[in-house]
Formats: sequence, structure tokens, C-alpha cells
Amino acid sequence: MSQKLKNKVAVVTGGTSGIGLGIAKRFAEEGAKVAVTGRNQATIDAALVEIGPNGLGIQGDVSSLSDLTRIYQNVEEKFGKVDILIVNAGVYVLGPLADFTEEQFDQVSDINFKGAFFSVQKALPVLKDGASVVLVSSTVNGKGIPNHAAYSATKAAVRSLARSFSADLLERKIRVNALTPGPVDTPVFDTIASNAEEAKAMKESFGNFTPVKRLGAPEELAAAALYLASDDSAFMLGAELLLDGGLRDL
Repeated sequence: MSQKLKNKVAVVTGGTSGIGLGIAKRFAEEGAKVAVTGRNQATIDAALVEIGPNGLGIQGDVSSLSDLTRIYQNVEEKFGKVDILIVNAGVYVLGPLADFTEEQFDQVSDINFKGAFFSVQKALPVLKDGASVVLVSSTVNGKGIPNHAAYSATKAAVRSLARSFSADLLERKIRVNALTPGPVDTPVFDTIASNAEEAKAMKESFGNFTPVKRLGAPEELAAAALYLASDDSAFMLGAELLLDGGLRDL
């Protein structure tokens, strides 16, 4: 690896599986010390085995402001100030408009939107001037898809935050950009399917829905996150990097 992130400190929320874990592993390979968050300690422990000796796992819920404060205090104590923040933690909650419950709405909003907002706000005391912040959105932030109303709205909000946060943090030269994936081959399909066979069918369906006729890979998103995190993207802020296999535009 090129060691583009040598001696850097990175935090990846929701970094224990899927896209987040892919990013954490790539950043560690590139020389960074990487702290990942998650809600399940067993999943955190398994992720740290893959990340390697430069990994740090901290249990916490991004929808809890006290958890976020504790997480960043822990990172600063162990690693020091933060150069890179990847706001990736999220939930994929789907349902028809007529049947969508208040509980479902609160869950997706509290984690995807509120969690993203305060993941950045509570990080400000430990973020270095000139740091890079990446908010993980979704290509559905610009599409209307059945059963996705609440989820899509939270991801559109995340895209908006990248613009507003960039304006707020200009004086500190902190860059905020959105990384916007399409369907990616991650364990999320297992959480919304009834069984393994259904999950496999959903993956095939989502893959065929893209012009390239396949799902993205976490490693592909990790490469894009590396670009946004590194000095290679120094002239990029408030922008959106779209990796969705052509889903939105073709």
C-alpha cells in the first residue's frame, strides 16, 4: 500500500461490518490508526481481528450524545487528535408509507440523521484543523423508490449536511464531503431478509437493478473513502462522490 494515511488518526462510526469495516481495513493498511464504533461488542471484537494492531474498538450508539462524547474522549486518550472522521453508522429500515410506524421512523431518523449530525458536532473538540470528514449517504437521496421514503429522506439530509457543515467549518479548513454508494454487497441484506435464500435473491435483484448488473464491493467504497480522506481531494468540499453503478443517472 502507498501509506497515504501514515501517522493519521481516523474514526469510522459503524465500522464493524460492511462498508465501514472495508474503510477501516483500508485505512489501517494505509498506515492510519483507526477507531471503529459499533453497538455490539462481539462484532467489534471480530472487526478488530480484521483491522489489525492499529485498530481500536469502542462500543456506543451514535444516537446517544453521551455515547458520542465518551467515544471521542476515548479516541483522544488512546490515539490523540483526529485527522479523519467517517460518519457511516446507519440503519436500513424499509416499509410502505401506509404501514410505516412511528417507532420505525424514529429509529431510522435517530441513527441516520440525528446520529450523523451529532457525530460531527461532538467530534469538533478532537478534530484537527484541516481534518477531512466524510458522511456516507446513499444514491436514493436523489431517487423516489417505493418503501424507501423515510430512509431516503435521512440520506438526503446527510447529503445536505455535507454542504452546511463545510460552510460552518471553513475557518478551520475542515473539509466535509459525502460518499454516496448504490447497492453494496454487505450484511445489511441479512438484516432485512427472512432467511439466507431470500437475502441471496435480494442481492441478485438489487444488482440487476443497476446498469452494471452487479452490487458494489466494500473495497470499492473504501478506495473512494481513501480519496476523500487524503490530500488527493484537497480541493473538494461540500461535494458528493457517487459510486452507484450508474443507478441514478442511466
